[in-house]
Amino acid sequence: MTQVEKKKKNVKNVNKHKIIHKRVIKKGNRKYTNGNTKVKYRKQVVKKTINKNVSKKKLLKENVDKDEKKKKMKISIRFKKPKTLIYARNPKCPRIVKSCHSKTLDKYGLIKYPLTSEKAMKKIEEINTLVFMCDKRANKKNIKKSVKNLFGIECDKVNVLNTIREPYT
Repeated sequence: MTQVEKKKKNVKNVNKHKIIHKRVIKKGNRKYTNGNTKVKYRKQVVKKTINKNVSKKKLLKENVDKDEKKKKMKISIRFKKPKTLIYARNPKCPRIVKSCHSKTLDKYGLIKYPLTSEKAMKKIEEINTLVFMCDKRANKKNIKKSVKNLFGIECDKVNVLNTIREPYT
C-alpha cells in the first residue's frame, strides 16, 4: 500500500459515523510525475450532524452560500429597527454642576432677603410681623429655626405663601 492509499483509508475510517457532503472535504491539486500520482490533502473540514438520517437536500441547503439564497419579499407595513450596540455614557464634562445645586439647606440658604414692599412695611409697623422671601424647598420648622439663629427672634407663627416672584429692577 502506498502512502496515498493509507491516507484515504484513514479518512474513510474516521468519517464512518459522520455524514459528510462532497463539498465539505476539499482535495488539493494532483501532480503527475513519471506515472506516479501524488495527492496533496488540505485540512479536512468535517461537518458534524446529530441525526444520521439527514436527507441530502437538507445538507445541500445548508451548504449553499448566503449570496445564492433569494431574499424574501417584505410584506409587513411596520419597519423594525435592528438593535445595535449602545455604549454607556462617558461625557467629557458634567452637564449639571453639582456645586451650584446644593441639596442641603443651611440657615443662610433658606432665607433669601426681607420683602420691602409697602404692604410688608405696613405689616411690620402695625401687626408686628416680618416678611421674608424664602427658598422653595423650605418648610415652616426650618424657617423658624433659621430666623432664630440669624436674628435671635422667637417666632409664634409662620405663614407661608408660595409665589413665583421675579425680583424688581
